[in-house]
Amino acid sequence: MFPRIAGVIALTALIACKGQIRQVGERGGPPSVDPILAIESGVRRLSQSELDNTLRDLLGEDTAPAARLLNEDEFRPFDNDYTIQQASEALITSLEALAEQVAERAVADAARRSALVPCTPASASDEACFRAFLGAFLPRALRRAVTADDIDAYLPLLAFASEDNAVVANDFYTAVQLAVAATLQDPEFLYRVEQGTPGSTPGLLELDGYEIASRMSYLLWASMPDDALFAAAAAGDLGSPEGRSGEALRMLDDPRARAQLHRFHAMWLGYRSIPHTPELVASFNRETSALIDRVILDEPGSYLRMFTMGETFVDDSLADHYGLPRPADGEGWVSYEGTGRAGILGHGSLLAAFSKFEDTSPTQRGILVRTRFMCEDVPRPPPNVDADQPPQGAMDAVCKYERYAEHRDQSSSCAGCHSLVDPIGFGLENYDVAGRYREHDDGLPECVIEGSGEIVEVGSFSGPGELSQLLVENDYVDACAVQQFLTFALGRPTNSYEAELLQEMIESFRAGQHDFKAFMIDFVASERFARRAQERL
Repeated sequence: MFPRIAGVIALTALIACKGQIRQVGERGGPPSVDPILAIESGVRRLSQSELDNTLRDLLGEDTAPAARLLNEDEFRPFDNDYTIQQASEALITSLEALAEQVAERAVADAARRSALVPCTPASASDEACFRAFLGAFLPRALRRAVTADDIDAYLPLLAFASEDNAVVANDFYTAVQLAVAATLQDPEFLYRVEQGTPGSTPGLLELDGYEIASRMSYLLWASMPDDALFAAAAAGDLGSPEGRSGEALRMLDDPRARAQLHRFHAMWLGYRSIPHTPELVASFNRETSALIDRVILDEPGSYLRMFTMGETFVDDSLADHYGLPRPADGEGWVSYEGTGRAGILGHGSLLAAFSKFEDTSPTQRGILVRTRFMCEDVPRPPPNVDADQPPQGAMDAVCKYERYAEHRDQSSSCAGCHSLVDPIGFGLENYDVAGRYREHDDGLPECVIEGSGEIVEVGSFSGPGELSQLLVENDYVDACAVQQFLTFALGRPTNSYEAELLQEMIESFRAGQHDFKAFMIDFVASERFARRAQERL
């Protein structure tokens, strides 16, 4: 059994951190520094996904322990919003269990233990070897250069493990296991803590190379820096825009960048969890991931192709599911021609998102478009409305369009909001909850679907292809993509003071011909990326 000192230390430190995690801009006046120069950021706890990825890259831990042992993160729509993170007794207990289990597995596996400890201990109390282990492990785990004092703080664990006692085995690797478990509960491991150095401008803090490296790795990989990025940080290369852009270009060639782009889009566009069989969901994910990879990384060019692409990536099963021609060799790109589809909105992954009542929901699909493609706020229903019950319409109404008649009744308090979302959803009704084309309501051939839709004061459309074109032509999706990316990068929603920054980034994205890969590299290379603004009190 492990001594409980590590858990007590972690409990105290995490509760102390809790007071620093708050909504940016919820109090006080304007920011201390122009957001164009530097952006406010707070202490950010690693999300479940980030923690699992970090444990994989740090210790070879591939069992996704955070997903198994910790409560799921809240998605708004991303999992890294630090303004809603809270430290609790339950979290501390779960993190202690996670740390102990991961440390035990790391030391029990001979190959992983050899990678972790760069020397062979001469005895259970070999201090030189223990220091060598700490000197190699701590900088990677804490994501910064460590001092002699940092290493000395762990030496009591070696003494504890090498003396005869009834708590732990008398063994050098017991001390290693204790040190790993304690480190995995250290706030500097669990949180991204950016200190920065004050510059000539009051309130502006210059980040050091290691802090920049962590910003880069968790944005582009959702994980810790690799050895090359740590080396660039130590050499001071990340202090220049050229150094950051060079490393970002290298990092985007890594498979972890593809996985991160897939995660970003799945969270943003709401298809990270959809109600279908594992086989169908896997096919949907391959289709959508192939489009993301092609548009951003494999054939860099206009990101607008994400919404206007006239072909899609399918296997034979998914082609049959959609009624598309089968691809050559059982998997590949096929044309959308004549189907009314285009780009990502024609995918089953998107068409399955925001469903309700085991069927398509015009209201929910309209909310999807308004909030995720247009970045608009849609008010929540009044507290006296039971949104978990489907519309009933007239007592004898059979067809969905008639059942939604009460939403269109101008004397109803619901009409104002529903008039903004329902017409969008009805323009997608020809595509069922699994993305298949249909001509009538499920099981009701008498309920023929007209399939016409409208974005109020923007234009009319029919089907996902025409809707995508409408959103692109009216400059919604590129502006929204930039806003969502900035929200994801900051780990919090943007605020009113950042409107000028957001507009500058949108204009830069457009000036760069909507090249999303170049846009990400430029963002990382910008001077503001290497700085942070002092938070307001």
